[in-house]
Amino acid sequence: MSSLIEAAGKRLRGPFSALIEHRSLTIELAKRDILGRYRGASFGLLWSLISPFLMLGVYTFGFGFIMKSRWPQTNGTDTHFSVILFVALIVHGFFSECLNRSPSLITSQPNFVKRVIFPLEILPWSMLLSALFHSLMNVLAFILLRLAMEGTIAWTVVYLPLVMLPLILLTLGISWLLAALGVYLRDIGQITPVLATALLFLSSAMYPLSAVPERYRFYFELNPLTFIIDQAREVGLWGHSPNWLGLFLYALGGLFVSYVGYAWFKATRKGFGDVL
Repeated sequence: MSSLIEAAGKRLRGPFSALIEHRSLTIELAKRDILGRYRGASFGLLWSLISPFLMLGVYTFGFGFIMKSRWPQTNGTDTHFSVILFVALIVHGFFSECLNRSPSLITSQPNFVKRVIFPLEILPWSMLLSALFHSLMNVLAFILLRLAMEGTIAWTVVYLPLVMLPLILLTLGISWLLAALGVYLRDIGQITPVLATALLFLSSAMYPLSAVPERYRFYFELNPLTFIIDQAREVGLWGHSPNWLGLFLYALGGLFVSYVGYAWFKATRKGFGDVL
């Protein structure tokens, strides 16, 4: 009886069981991924903080001084278009990093596949934690910039992790799906960069939904990034509380996708070794 309860509990934990049971290994792989990215660089891990500032500087120069871009909903405030865009890029950067890396997540680690006892299902978790680290560095750059420019920042920015949580759940499920598909369909890796770019331009990153023609607005609303980008701006820039009902419904959808993605990964895993 106890074994049945334990098995049921493990199925219920589903996508989170991998992280719970192999927490130390997952964190170690994430650390190795983060440090490996900057290995050999003179500034090392400091580049994770320098890069967002450099990127923001480019956007400020390009959009603020050259193109003189303005956001229609700033109501005469001094909020720069580059800062508004940067908030969207934090959200998109997290999602696109996981989207682009997922198809090769298993194929790039053939040694792990051949080790029967290695828990392959933790690889999307370690990748996700690595992407979250870089998103955190981007958020830190954003906060420091706002403090330097305005001397203050909206306290509602503390809601940003809760705003990102539904997207994290969705991204996790998609990562498992693509990681498994990438083993059998190598062309997936050629499609995801194009898809990531399309998701950026077909979202509210560059312009608010109110500026999109009515007949095309539906497609922008279908974009999973649009709602999260809008909510990130609400809490990070405008000082408003997030749409709790919308986030709750989004989280339910993300949780469903994560369970489906995890189940698909587990079901197709037994064939990884034959293909690789």
